[in-house]
Amino acid sequence: MKILVVEDSPVLSRSLLKGLQAEGFVIDVMDNGEDALVALRTHSYDAIVLDRMLPKMDGLEVLRRLRGEMGSKTPVLLLTALAEVTDRVQGLDTGADDYLPKPFDFGELVSRLRALCRRSGGTRAPVVHLGRLSLDTSACEATVEGQRVSLTASEFRVLEALVVRRGQVITKDWLLDQLHGADGYASGNAVEVFISALRRKLRERGVDDLIQTKRGLGYLIPLDGSEGS
Repeated sequence: MKILVVEDSPVLSRSLLKGLQAEGFVIDVMDNGEDALVALRTHSYDAIVLDRMLPKMDGLEVLRRLRGEMGSKTPVLLLTALAEVTDRVQGLDTGADDYLPKPFDFGELVSRLRALCRRSGGTRAPVVHLGRLSLDTSACEATVEGQRVSLTASEFRVLEALVVRRGQVITKDWLLDQLHGADGYASGNAVEVFISALRRKLRERGVDDLIQTKRGLGYLIPLDGSEGS
């Protein structure tokens, strides 16, 4: 799952980046509202962690534009140091899906994020089944008939992206966008390496050629999960 963190405190943003990556999320970090809007217009995210008090453009204005002119339904978890109930109500009324007052417990933040991602649009179930393959998107774990497939964080992200969008051809550029911030790779070559590793590891569990290559276009897992070339 890919998360945008918008937080102007360098200490807190570094802590969130490190902690959320350790939990299996792909993270982009912005330190002001204007850059956050640019990122939201050019990238796709599963959820946003948004500080209310930001330089250049505050969190509420980012939220207004996100819900208004952009028409985005991406779940937003609002962070606020403001203690008054009216401040929190204002954030929720502006379009936030949830909020956490600062200081907060990191474990609670992770739980709330996962809950928001599961609820958003009903498109992601915690466990996705595709034939004998199962993907636990909360635990970031893949299994074949109960046997764990040992995947790196980036390999899991590639497989998750293909499984939850099965039936669609996914380009290398789109996959690279999802991987940004996970392992630091920045070339289409890296995607080919991950795809090759995924095929090998799945084959070792008896799942052959699940991921198809569409030459000049990208990669595809068929809707019926049938084997391809």
